[in-house]
Amino acid sequence: MATESFVLKVLDVVEETADAHSIVFEVPEDLQEQFGYTPGQFLTVAVPSEQTGLAARCYSLSSAPHSGRHQITVKRTVDGYASNWICDNLREGDTLRVLPPSGIFTPRDIESDLLLFAGGSGITPIMSITRTALEKGHGKVVLFYANRDESSVIFARELAEMAGEYADRLVVVHWLESVQGLPTQEQLLSFASYFSSYTAFVCGPAPYMKAVSDSLKELGFPRDRRHQEKFVSLGGNPFGDVEEMQAAAQTLADADDHEDDDEQPIAGPIAVEVELDGEQFSFDDWQGDKVLLEFLEEKGVDAPFSCREGNCSACACVVLEGEVKLKHNEVLDADDLADGIRLVCQSLPASEKLKITYNG
Repeated sequence: MATESFVLKVLDVVEETADAHSIVFEVPEDLQEQFGYTPGQFLTVAVPSEQTGLAARCYSLSSAPHSGRHQITVKRTVDGYASNWICDNLREGDTLRVLPPSGIFTPRDIESDLLLFAGGSGITPIMSITRTALEKGHGKVVLFYANRDESSVIFARELAEMAGEYADRLVVVHWLESVQGLPTQEQLLSFASYFSSYTAFVCGPAPYMKAVSDSLKELGFPRDRRHQEKFVSLGGNPFGDVEEMQAAAQTLADADDHEDDDEQPIAGPIAVEVELDGEQFSFDDWQGDKVLLEFLEEKGVDAPFSCREGNCSACACVVLEGEVKLKHNEVLDADDLADGIRLVCQSLPASEKLKITYNG
């Protein structure tokens, strides 16, 4: 069963900076359940394209779930077709095709003390987490926000207002490359060392995220208190029908040389146990001739996904028993894999029994 896309009306377009716009969608009452989200999740939107028909892109929600608002924030990127099209063309009253919220870059406990690192447009999911933590939780929030210069700081006024309103709980540190240069790993490590008991989240350019991540590891932050946003630009079309998407996924897999060819998937039937949204599913006839996501869809399981290409974390699960082979993986690092995290849209069986959970 494929995730259905919906056409949403644009309620407002807010110019946050010269290069960044927030898009506010109108979500009808009958779609409120499908579009319920947790702080840090993203929407996948279909941007019209004369060359390919559409360009699918993931953009994080910057609004807080309890606000009833569905707002993404998009920053122009150099030669970025979709981001430039949105900033140049999208206006109030326009419509876009959108997939429901996805992603696992979200706090398990909104009451935790949070250490948040954002770089540039990486503030988008961090802003959603910050808003939610301050308005619905009681913990402390420390935000380290790196930008090129003062004019590129997204949500500058709102961050200042929140820092005043929640002076006893929120600390915002702005780092400007124009003034201080790029933050080094040593500087990030020194800063983070004051908050070693906090739960950390980082989103931004890849080198920035690596420097932050390495600093947190060096300080001994355990894996369950270290979170990094993971998705890359989508190359396929998750808005097409399921046959088109499966064919595209197979073509991608056939051309992929990223995985170890010595580790071959095993033949079925495979016993599969799945925990999803408090429900338990058991099957004993996965033949291994298709990826796990397609098998679960055929069984009527409403398994989450977005890209079907291994380019985002929307379908991520935790393997509790057994193992799978990933046909393609652009987002999970060595730590993720060591923790048993796998992409269901790219999973083929590597054991005779498999038990996974989406609740990890």
